Amino acid sequence: MRRTRVIIMGAAGRDFHNFNVLYRDNPEYEVVAFTATQIPNIDDRKYPASLAGELYPDGIPIYPEDELAELVRRFEVDQVVFAYSDVSHEHVMHKASEAIASGASFLLLGPRHTMLRSRVPVVAVCAVRTGCGKSQTTRRVTDILRARGARVVVVRHPMPYGDLVAQRVQRFANLEDLDRYPCTIEEREEYEPHLRRGNVVYAGVDYSEILRQAESEADVLVWDGGNNDLPFFRPDLHIVVVDPHRPGHELSYHPGEANLRMADAVVINKEDTASWQDIEAVRQNVLRVNPRARIVDAASPIFVEEPEVVRGRRVLVVEDGPTLTHGEMGYGAGTVAARRFGASELVDPRPYLVGTLRDTFAAYPHLGRVLPAMGYGAQQIRELEETIAAVPADAVVIATPVDLRRLIKIEKPSTRVYYELQEIGRPTLEEILEPILQRLVHP
Repeated sequence: MRRTRVIIMGAAGRDFHNFNVLYRDNPEYEVVAFTATQIPNIDDRKYPASLAGELYPDGIPIYPEDELAELVRRFEVDQVVFAYSDVSHEHVMHKASEAIASGASFLLLGPRHTMLRSRVPVVAVCAVRTGCGKSQTTRRVTDILRARGARVVVVRHPMPYGDLVAQRVQRFANLEDLDRYPCTIEEREEYEPHLRRGNVVYAGVDYSEILRQAESEADVLVWDGGNNDLPFFRPDLHIVVVDPHRPGHELSYHPGEANLRMADAVVINKEDTASWQDIEAVRQNVLRVNPRARIVDAASPIFVEEPEVVRGRRVLVVEDGPTLTHGEMGYGAGTVAARRFGASELVDPRPYLVGTLRDTFAAYPHLGRVLPAMGYGAQQIRELEETIAAVPADAVVIATPVDLRRLIKIEKPSTRVYYELQEIGRPTLEEILEPILQRLVHP
């Protein structure tokens, strides 16, 4: 009997997870290909045989997404499974139309088929868009849990952009582990703040095995989500962060809206820098689609390491890469800090871009006088270093979660911008976490 032929559309994360949990050992299906987008240099490789299982002795090829229609016809594909995040509902339906017009059905997999169950409580921190403040919310959650005596292990949404076999299961316990693997800037941005707090972090490709290992050393697992994707583990408490700087996006992006509708608690972040009208617009949208969720009001106060480096100077602002690119933000904490602390000018990096950074600005035309810290590989890291050196600024404002000065040489005076989550009023996150904490005391 002919197996159902499938293509999984992804970006080296959710796509591999969906394959592993639903298709890998399922003789009813034949996954003939993955497609890849969003992240550079992740196509034109294979999902290796050692990860793909006995049904795929040659592995599974990965193609650029723009070849989708031709691949559907060539492989006589029955189903196209959409498996990446932080895209508009309109974008998803355009891809659906492309698949359907080529002759295939179009699928979105839900939690019942993709979430793994843990033996220990799981707190998931997700968002409706990239750049909402999910990472600082996760850090706040781990701080609360650890202060109450819990052994916390963080499991991060995947970012396997290198050797997939070597990245099957990754455990990070200290900063040296970041060099041992080695990690991209994007990975370091997510892992380093946890490691500095003493949190163990797991990530990789095979989340069934990651779950088995992580839960063996934890009282509580904290799922640290990526982009606006759904958790891979079934949460006992699902916290979702929304951003009043992008009102309406909580209802118009996939799968962020699904996260919002599933949430047990919603954090309205950045209230210290957003307008009252936008905060209330987001609040009303939350109440409309998920009235049972508890709402936590919060700010992201900004701290500058050395304000005198900024004051009165022409500065280059380097912001978090994913927040500016597929998160579609035109600015971040670095821009806010530069203006607040008296920079005389934000120097435009666009005339001085090197290599693939030109492609980044071409792909994301909303980018202006900020430089996204792109670093998906050694080449991009070198290009970032060369671009920073070429921009005729007096100083550099680094607003990335990782200190770029540990990775690249910056000759100009520089300072870092920090931001953490701070609840406003009640309920607090500690109150939201109380049922989990009580389970640890009275299992």
